[in-house]
Amino acid sequence: MYKYITALLLAVMMISCRPQQQQDRNYFCYNQIGGLETLDPAFAKNLSIMWGVTFLYNTLVEIDENMQLQPSLATSWTVSPDGKVLTFNIRKDVYFHDNPVFKDGRGRALTAHDIVYTFSRLTDPATASSGAWIFHDKIAEHAPFEAPDDTTFILRLRQAFPPMLSMLSMPYCAIVPHEAIRKWGKDFRNHPVGTGPFRFQIWDENNVLLLQKNPAYWEKDAKGKRLPYLDGIKVTFNETRIMEFLLFRQQQLDFINGIDGSVKDLVLSKKGLLKDEFRDNFRLTKQLYLNTEYLGFLLDTTLPALRNQPVRHRLVRQAINHAIDKAKIVTFFRNGVGIPADKGFIPEGLIPEEQATVAYGYAYNPALATALLKEAGWQDSRTFGLIKLYCPESQTDICNFIVTQLQDIGLQATVEVMQPGLLRQMMSKTEAPFFKAQWIADYPDAETYLSFFYSRNPAPPNYTRFNNPYFDRLYQESIRTGDDAHRYGLYQRMDSLVMAEAAIVPLFYDEILHFTQHNIHNLKRNALNILNVKYVEKK
Repeated sequence: MYKYITALLLAVMMISCRPQQQQDRNYFCYNQIGGLETLDPAFAKNLSIMWGVTFLYNTLVEIDENMQLQPSLATSWTVSPDGKVLTFNIRKDVYFHDNPVFKDGRGRALTAHDIVYTFSRLTDPATASSGAWIFHDKIAEHAPFEAPDDTTFILRLRQAFPPMLSMLSMPYCAIVPHEAIRKWGKDFRNHPVGTGPFRFQIWDENNVLLLQKNPAYWEKDAKGKRLPYLDGIKVTFNETRIMEFLLFRQQQLDFINGIDGSVKDLVLSKKGLLKDEFRDNFRLTKQLYLNTEYLGFLLDTTLPALRNQPVRHRLVRQAINHAIDKAKIVTFFRNGVGIPADKGFIPEGLIPEEQATVAYGYAYNPALATALLKEAGWQDSRTFGLIKLYCPESQTDICNFIVTQLQDIGLQATVEVMQPGLLRQMMSKTEAPFFKAQWIADYPDAETYLSFFYSRNPAPPNYTRFNNPYFDRLYQESIRTGDDAHRYGLYQRMDSLVMAEAAIVPLFYDEILHFTQHNIHNLKRNALNILNVKYVEKK
């Protein structure tokens, strides 16, 4: 199969690339594997929806390519001394897209009342938004959202929660007009109206989505030129990664996100770089992705799933941490894409380097792993019984390698391959003692990784059922303090505590691969893998 794919790709490379159709010339074209469920921000639960929402809408604040918080619909904001009240000053020059839901079809001005409406809708059980958790147990019981006038929005919290500002940048919090929701109801999913740089044109589901430039968009570049530069965005929905890559090679796509496993050996070196023969054809940009790939252990020993399970013992979990060669996983199974996770659960980039002073984690050390097993009472491979690693089907090669390394230190281990959805169900129901998973940040604050272990949280996110009173006290202190340096220190202490208990095995911190044609310039992205195409030019 690999030889067939390679031959097919090489054949395509020898064909002169077909020029894009005339109407695509100044459209940013990409393909979306897996289709698109909705363009309603209230349901922006995956990357495909997030990208669409980012093109069509705006949030109060946004995260730039350096992961810094920037103004968007809000020009500025203040936080009360107790951290419970956030007050935002709202722009006066923002208009919703022209649409028949408005008088005379002309988009009306956005006001602070639209923000109250949007957030109230997000938290309304009738909406059933997958993003309602953003405000759950965080906002004040009475009048959490208020607009005393058209340009002032007030958000009241139950208690201080510093990550809230970053959370407001999430696509879930994109602002929508009440007229469109009342007109379309659930059909708002395919009749989107926002304030963003692009507006809805046509969506032929499972075929093509077209967005066109918003001629009245409020943002301008440094020279005063109105954004965006593109005429529009074209999204296709071809279901295979191979075909997506072929279309990219034929210059029918301007961009692809990631690469199929069957193609990566052809295109990438073992160091994760573009091979020489492709450098004249297209560009590769690689950067940190706030995604930690890990192995998780179920820790609540009262659960039936952990009865007679070897991983119920901390020393065994620590031995497993030392037994896995993470550098080999990145090099040989990922073609150098990723950073071996030699620290904790929190990936690089969320704690400033000058404050990342605490050293913790597990180095690859099979001899130490064996010593830990002996300390735990290991005599031979039958001592602890069979360890079963529950694995999503796309990760079979990595999981088989991990099991081999566990066998090398004397443990009985095997892989149970499952459909991803079924595995998530098992994890949520505390039925998976040992599992392979990933945790992608929802917002650029390390709290999103530490809430994973807060005992009051259900699964998700607390799939391990980690329960440590000292950790919980540190977590509560971290979300009350207004001192960033102190909070970063608490974050590291919590991460270190999780690793001391060996609640997980961090395998690697992921990286984003973006491939673009040479005529695409100024595509901005960040470690959340959110695209900013406002500044993109096709030359």
